[in-house]
Amino acid sequence: MDRSLIQKSFFGLLLTIPVFGVLFLFIDIKPVLTALQQAEKTILGFAVVAVLGWLLAWSLSLRTVLRVLDVSLSIPRSFFLFSGATFSNNVTPFGQAGGEPITAYLISQASKTKYETGLAAIASVDTLNFVPSFVFAVIGIGYYATVLTLTSHMKSAAILLCGLGILIFGGGYYLWVSRRAVEHHLSAALAMVSHRIASIVPRISAPNRETIQDRIRHFIQTIEQIATSPLQLVFALGYSGAGWLFQASALWLAFYAIGTTIPFSVVLFAIPISAIAGVTPLPGGAGGIESVLIALLVSVTSVESAIVVAAVLIFRGLVYWLPTMIGGSVLAAVTAKRVI
Repeated sequence: MDRSLIQKSFFGLLLTIPVFGVLFLFIDIKPVLTALQQAEKTILGFAVVAVLGWLLAWSLSLRTVLRVLDVSLSIPRSFFLFSGATFSNNVTPFGQAGGEPITAYLISQASKTKYETGLAAIASVDTLNFVPSFVFAVIGIGYYATVLTLTSHMKSAAILLCGLGILIFGGGYYLWVSRRAVEHHLSAALAMVSHRIASIVPRISAPNRETIQDRIRHFIQTIEQIATSPLQLVFALGYSGAGWLFQASALWLAFYAIGTTIPFSVVLFAIPISAIAGVTPLPGGAGGIESVLIALLVSVTSVESAIVVAAVLIFRGLVYWLPTMIGGSVLAAVTAKRVI
């Protein structure tokens, strides 16, 4: 694996230490450790299966999108490829925004396609993944509201969710209908930035505006090709929705493993909302996602804070480290193959 990537990943992981340190200032660590020690190994095994189910479901979503682009991958290959994508998201700042360039490289190497094709494929999967997460969050909050009274924290979460949905759907629609103008302005901006960097950093040659515009146009055309297959998009959405349900099941099982149960509707909206913290400049949102998830679960349930912390640490430990270990091996193998 590239040494610079290892150094950046290690530095990024160091940034999470003070975040967890601040978190544990407000939590008594002894009952958390006690709860972790009491976790049933069999139930934890089911939680591991649920996390693997999440990875498989989202890898099938990526495989479906790639098939639209006439790129054929086997199920095992797509699973390891998506694990590598998750690894890149977990070890780079700003989560998916920082990891997608590496993911696009992995896809292009594994499928022998252009880099822009890989970037368009993973960007499409990320967009599709947002749709069921938003739907499940609305369903979870709606069900919770019909059974129990919404607290002030729940109302704030609902407002935040609605605002985020309007922003993303509205912004995405505007960018799509204005994609030709976006192509023109973005290529001009990137050309200017690249020339300034080349004038400062030695041994770097800046691509001209035409080259940049051709790459952006190929990226947009790939997105347009994906949009012409609505049936395949439905299948991809189905796999994405299954992945979110597997994640929710893993969190519910984490609570169950330490002898506590919470409404499934709560985990349905808690996970998508906490995922917003993934945009922080922390690798994979580590530290930020845990803090938001803990604060949200403590505010909407009657479960002791130490139990919530223990369950979240189990859940995030599995969701973060399992794909990181699998995907890290994949990225190392791809890099070594390229070097050889």
